[in-house]
Amino acid sequence: MVSGFIIGVATSSFFNFDFGFAVLSIFLGGIFFLLSVPRFQRVFTIFTILFLGFGLGILRYEIKDYRNYTLENFSGEEINFESVIVNEPDERGNYTRLIVKMSKLCPSLANIGCLTGRELKKENILIYIYHYPKFKYGDLILIRGKLQKPKKFVGSAASENPFDWPEYLAKDEIYYEIFYPKAEFISSGHGSRVKSKLFALKERFLENLADVIPEPAASFLGGITVGAKKSIPENLQDDFIKTGIIHLVVLSGYNITIVARTIMLFFEIFIPRFFASFFGGLGIIFFAVMTGATPSVVRASIMAVLVLLARSTGRIYQITIALFAASFLMVLHNPKILRFDASFQLSFIATLGLIYLAPLLEKFLKFLPKKLKIRETMAATISAQLAVTPLLLYTMGNFSIVALPMNLLILLFIPATMFFGFLTGILGFLSEILSVPFGWISYGFLAYELWLVKIFSSLPFASIQIPYFSALAAILIYGVMAIILVMAKTKNNHKTGLPR
Repeated sequence: MVSGFIIGVATSSFFNFDFGFAVLSIFLGGIFFLLSVPRFQRVFTIFTILFLGFGLGILRYEIKDYRNYTLENFSGEEINFESVIVNEPDERGNYTRLIVKMSKLCPSLANIGCLTGRELKKENILIYIYHYPKFKYGDLILIRGKLQKPKKFVGSAASENPFDWPEYLAKDEIYYEIFYPKAEFISSGHGSRVKSKLFALKERFLENLADVIPEPAASFLGGITVGAKKSIPENLQDDFIKTGIIHLVVLSGYNITIVARTIMLFFEIFIPRFFASFFGGLGIIFFAVMTGATPSVVRASIMAVLVLLARSTGRIYQITIALFAASFLMVLHNPKILRFDASFQLSFIATLGLIYLAPLLEKFLKFLPKKLKIRETMAATISAQLAVTPLLLYTMGNFSIVALPMNLLILLFIPATMFFGFLTGILGFLSEILSVPFGWISYGFLAYELWLVKIFSSLPFASIQIPYFSALAAILIYGVMAIILVMAKTKNNHKTGLPR
C-alpha cells in the first residue's frame, strides 16, 4: 500500500491527473479484490493493494494541488490588500522576503485603511521588500504592488534543467509574488504567541552573539547555531558554496544530520554512548526550537534523532523501517515535498548514507585512530558526502572538489564551536561580561574555520560546474551504490554464517 501510494504521488508530480483518474485506480483495486480466486489470491491481493495505494497517492496529491483561483483575474495588475506576515522575515543581501497571508482585498489604492475591503479566502503571497522599514512575524500590513506569477529560472545548471521555482513555492501554497511594493504597518500580534516568542528569543540570541564577536564571524556563528543567514556577505556565501559547506548555514537536512551526529560523537568522548545519544537528542530538539521549529527543520531533526537512535542501539533494520515510516508520514502531510523539496530529499538520502554507508566505510578506515572519534567522524562525513553528491549534481550542477577535506577539517570543530557559541548567546541573556570569555573561545574556532574557507575557496580548482547532469545518471549511480551495499551485506552474512 505504501509503495503504491508513493508511486502515485511521484507520478502525479510529473503528470497532470485529476480526481477521476484517482477514483478509477481505486475502483480497479476494488475489482481485483472482488475477482480474486483462491488459486491466484496472492497475485490479486498484490494488485489490489498497489492499485488502491496508487489511487490514494494521486488523490492526496490532487487534494494538495487544489487551489483558490480568486486572484487569477488580478495577475499582472496593481492590487491593494491587507495581509498578515505568517513566517519569520528572511533577510538577504539587498532585500527581505516576507510570506504573507492575504486577509482583505481593498477596493482602491486610495483607501489607506482598507475599511470597506472585500474578505477573501486567505492565500499566501511571497513579498520582496527593502530592509527598511522592518516588519516581524504576526504584523498586519497594507501592501500595494503588482501581483505576478512566479517563473521558472535557470540556476547554476544548464538550461536543459531549469529550476522549477513555481512548483517549489506551490508546495507551500504560494502562487504569487510581489516585488518591492509599498508596505505600511497597521498593527502587530496577529500570529501565534509561541512562534512570536521563539522568533524574539532567536533575535535576542543573535544580538548577544554580535555584542561580543566581530563580523563576519558572528553571522557565521548565527548560521551554524540557529540558521540565521542575515548579514553574511554574499561573497562569503559564495565561498561556502565553492567549498561545499553551505549546508552549515542553510539548515538543510544534510546539515542537521551531519552536525547532530557530530554532537553525539563529541559527547561520547566524556560519557557512555547511551547518555551521549540522550544529550545529542536534546541538542537537536534545542536546535529546532531555537530556529523557530519550521517544518523543514523539524523534519530533518526527526531524521537526525532516528540516526542517533540507530547508532546507539545498533538496530539498523529497525531504524530503516522507522525512517521510511517517518518519510511516508511527511509525504502524506505534504505530497509535493517528494519532488519539489530539496531539503527533504537531502535529509532522506543523507540519513540512508549514514545508516548504511558509514558502517561499511569504517572497515576501510581502520588506519585512522579511534581517539577523539576521528575514524567515526571521517566515516560519517564521507558517507553523507557520497550519498548526496549525485542528487546535488542533478539539482545544482556544482561539484566542489575540496568539499570532502573542508568538511573533515571543519566538522571536527563544529560541535565545540556550537557549544561555546550557545554558551555565549545564552549567557548574554544574563550578562555581556559573562559571555565574553566564551565568545573569545568561539571566535578562535570561527577564525580558524573562516581561514580555511578563504584558503580553499581561493584555489582555482575549488569547484567545477557540471554543464548537465541528468536524472538518469543520478539513478544509475545510486543503483551502483545499492548493488555494492547488497554485495557487502551478502559477503558479511556469508562470513558470519547468517542466512542471506
